[in-house]
Amino acid sequence: MDRADPRIGGARNRCLCVHQARTEPGRAPDCPRVGDSFGQRVSSYFGPGLFTFLADLAAHNDRAWFAANKDRYTREVDQPLRDFVADAGISLGHLSPSYTEGSKFRIYRDTRFAKDKTPFNPRAAAVFSHESKGKEHGVPGFYLHLAPGHCVGGGGMHQPDPPTLGRVRDRIVARPSDWEAVLTSGAAIEGDALKRPPAGYDPAHRFIDDVKRKSFYSMTTFTEEQVCAPDFMETYLDACRSAAPLVSFLTRALGLTW
Repeated sequence: MDRADPRIGGARNRCLCVHQARTEPGRAPDCPRVGDSFGQRVSSYFGPGLFTFLADLAAHNDRAWFAANKDRYTREVDQPLRDFVADAGISLGHLSPSYTEGSKFRIYRDTRFAKDKTPFNPRAAAVFSHESKGKEHGVPGFYLHLAPGHCVGGGGMHQPDPPTLGRVRDRIVARPSDWEAVLTSGAAIEGDALKRPPAGYDPAHRFIDDVKRKSFYSMTTFTEEQVCAPDFMETYLDACRSAAPLVSFLTRALGLTW
């Protein structure tokens, strides 16, 4: 995975009036409507040109084509995504003050050790990672991915390292009522899993299927029409609200502040 662009965030991306109260495990405070944070937007962040550009990039994935279309990329993809991430961070601060710093993923691929040497990722993506961990791999966060035919948003943790994964598994076993609250919150938990229970865990545990997971995430699928609508910010924040009980559990499992 390419590193996220650290240039997004900072003072503009910090929420100045966040809820200070910490919620019960498995619960998250309501995130106010978009207009409560930075004023109701009357135009869309993204337009059809974003998906047209990404489809064209997938068909012409080379440096010469990209250089000739760099202005198009900036206008249709890069700047709209920067604006969206900056504004989303403000509203996410109402959900959790620890997840307001957003970063967009670079469109340039790291091909040093890859068999696929195409230089660009034909997608627009961003992540809001926990403030104490920056961009470390496997840290909980909220995520946005936009590509032709595949647009999703939500939150969780993707393939953390073994010690981190062990802490999450231990938390599920030690705090089954907290994990049950996540499951009953309505968040649809996904993630690849082991075929057999990991060593050291009771195969008869009632949540053994979740203990076997190697990733934990809850994602909502969007249509391209939804992404291009003026209210997409609210649509995305709804996806983050749905994933918040899971992200909250993962955050606390790592001893971090939600």
